[in-house]
Amino acid sequence: MKNTEKALKWIVGILESKNVIFQVSGGFAANLYGSKRELADIDIDIENNSFDKILDEVRLFIIFGPNQYIDENWNLKLLTLSYEGQEIDICGETKIFNKIYGCWVELKTDFSNSNYLPIYGITIPVIQKAAIVEYKNKLQREVDLEDIKALS
Repeated sequence: MKNTEKALKWIVGILESKNVIFQVSGGFAANLYGSKRELADIDIDIENNSFDKILDEVRLFIIFGPNQYIDENWNLKLLTLSYEGQEIDICGETKIFNKIYGCWVELKTDFSNSNYLPIYGITIPVIQKAAIVEYKNKLQREVDLEDIKALS
């Protein structure tokens, strides 16, 4: 059984202790803004040069990466962890496939424009709601459309 609270507090503690600038995004962020969709993973964006800062702390929990991950929707530097049964995706520079225009576009993380939200007794930097809707509208997957509907 996954323990999302424990996993979030664990990874946030590591990121903060290593002075890594980060921002929570994806489905977890959508849930914080009101989406009721079941959580698959915790997505956290960091700068590409920050992966090395956390590797020693997370090494035992790595299930992928850090490496380039490419599928039909995503092209990004990715480190996937499993902690307390909860998957955590640490994401670097990212491109997404814009289904509306049929091309790859860069997904820039604006770390300076985070919304700080409380969850599980801690406060975390979260992507702005409008930015979630914008990139999920480009991806157009079923889960994205579900999140957009819940956030609109």
